[in-house]
Amino acid sequence: MTSSGSLAAALRQAIDTGEYGAGDRLPTNPELMARYGVSKATVTKAVAELAADGIVVTARRGGTRVRHRTPVRLSVSRYGQVLAPGGTKGPWETATSAVGLAGEMRLVAVETVQDPEVAELLGATPETDLVHRYRHAVIAPADVVQVQHAWYVASLAADTGIDGSRKIIGGVYGALASAGHRPATASERVTCRPPTEAEANDLQISGRVPVITVERITRDSDGTVIEVVRTAAPADRLEYTYDRLALPA
Repeated sequence: MTSSGSLAAALRQAIDTGEYGAGDRLPTNPELMARYGVSKATVTKAVAELAADGIVVTARRGGTRVRHRTPVRLSVSRYGQVLAPGGTKGPWETATSAVGLAGEMRLVAVETVQDPEVAELLGATPETDLVHRYRHAVIAPADVVQVQHAWYVASLAADTGIDGSRKIIGGVYGALASAGHRPATASERVTCRPPTEAEANDLQISGRVPVITVERITRDSDGTVIEVVRTAAPADRLEYTYDRLALPA
């Protein structure tokens, strides 16, 4: 009798060789049971193993589908390309378009909050109102590749027009520059860790798939922090490229 490990290996090979491509639905449990001569419990364990390794995604009504794993390369130069006011693409749309993918930044929620830790990073007092924007970086039609939390001092967000629930055409950087708050420098801290339960749910991964996280702090020409962003994405989906960095003489 085929074990769950052997069945998982067979399905993994079928995926790796292209029999089942990204987004394709795997055969149903009864079909797999009949094809491989195994029990329902064996199929369930094999599929769970593949899901835990980030190979497939399971849904109650959508069946089991092969997970998209094509990486998106994010170059540090993506920021400079979106600073001119009037543009139509933000950094995510710019990066995905460069590799022929239909990327979109979708706003999930926007709220006014007080967060002493983030306020300190923004150079504000603990009681300062902040605008928190929660977004999903998506590859059409609905492949969530990155979750993103961004914070701004509420007064600056209102002045810039990013305190509402509408999509910011051209991205927040373009909106900041257009309102006279041109981003001048960005510092990023990159780490890797297991996902939180909320991240795993939104990204449709298991706790065994690590996420790469980035905390970005953006300053204007005066050195004032105008944005704090924290992102998380499956480590097999994004490549961060820091190209043509200036080196000291």
